[in-house]
Amino acid sequence: MLMQQILGRTHYFIDLENIFGAHNYHPMPVVLAKGEGVFVWDVEGKRYYDFLSAYSAVNQGHCHPKIIQALIEQAQELTLTSRAFYNNVLGVYEQYITNLLGYNKVLPMNTGVEGGETAIKLARKWAYTVKHVPENQAKVVFVEGNFWGRTLAAISSSTDPSSYSGFGPYMPGYVIIPYNDLAALEKALQDPHVAAFMVEPIQGEAGVVVPDKGYLRGAFDLCRKNNVLFIADEVQTGLARTGKMMCCDHEEVIPDILILGKALSGGVLPVSAVLCNDEIMLCLKPGEHGSTYGGNPLACKVAMAALQVLVDENLAENAEKLGHILRTELSAIKSKIIKDIRGMGLLNAIEIDCGEDAPMAWNFCLKLKQNGLLAKPTHGNKIRFAPPLVITEEQLYECIDIIRKTLKEFEATL
Repeated sequence: MLMQQILGRTHYFIDLENIFGAHNYHPMPVVLAKGEGVFVWDVEGKRYYDFLSAYSAVNQGHCHPKIIQALIEQAQELTLTSRAFYNNVLGVYEQYITNLLGYNKVLPMNTGVEGGETAIKLARKWAYTVKHVPENQAKVVFVEGNFWGRTLAAISSSTDPSSYSGFGPYMPGYVIIPYNDLAALEKALQDPHVAAFMVEPIQGEAGVVVPDKGYLRGAFDLCRKNNVLFIADEVQTGLARTGKMMCCDHEEVIPDILILGKALSGGVLPVSAVLCNDEIMLCLKPGEHGSTYGGNPLACKVAMAALQVLVDENLAENAEKLGHILRTELSAIKSKIIKDIRGMGLLNAIEIDCGEDAPMAWNFCLKLKQNGLLAKPTHGNKIRFAPPLVITEEQLYECIDIIRKTLKEFEATL
């Protein structure tokens, strides 16, 4: 009877979402109620390792006490003024993040997709005012498999039918080329109307697709040669996730425009940012771009705390070390269903050889859930393994044991 009541709570919350919410997501059947560090608990009280980290938004771990403390203290003072007035936190935050990351200016926004939209607007404005591209002729080059959100601007650059199908007409001015193909990029950049090249250093949503070594540096050099801005979408790959503060740091590339989001708040509230130098940022004039909530005092205080945690706790170094262990240990597992293991730092994925069994990766994740680890497939057969960066080596080995055990149990049923 007690078990029926407990399970009834899970079904109750799932039913609420199904009845009253839009059906634009397909979540795993678990209802989470609490999070701390690398762990989350469901409404039944069961504890799980979180191997999705809210798509890398909780790099600092769930409810990090220093970030939550910053949230509480600022929430008791001032939360929002809009940009109609100055406030006593925004400038401090702007100085902090630009000094930390080496840029002249930052434009604060809320969500990652807003960061992408901001970067494209900046690139177009720069193209018209600095590069002197004819009005309304500026182009931005994207790569196949990109994902930076689901606004109309974002889906206009998508090659995934589930993102763009049924939502046209699409935004003009986009050129799409293959990923990890410098020859294709070189050809595209010969067009004098190209303003920018926007790319994820590692394609997260596509299944942790890692380009060849030297691709980012080569792409950056081609942009320099052709007077084109290099825009790095580091919303998912940035902020220590891949073993460096920025994924571009692995090839010593400093993007002309850098987009951040997700872990910029440690998963506490929506915060994003676009960073660049004066030549680009000052192309924007008052009234040409903005956001009511962008740069609000609460978000600024939280973002500073979130960034300081990354620095103080050496989370990039931890990601580099433990990511190597994770890939090494997973590669040593003899499995008939794992097709590929790839990643960098603690942004990793396994690719399942599904054959004719399309739901296999989903069912494998359900089995992982039963054994105490939460992950979710993307693009059918790819499963991201991206725990919070605060995970310890002992905890990581426990998770590897869970994955190994689950593989053995799952394959026994095939």
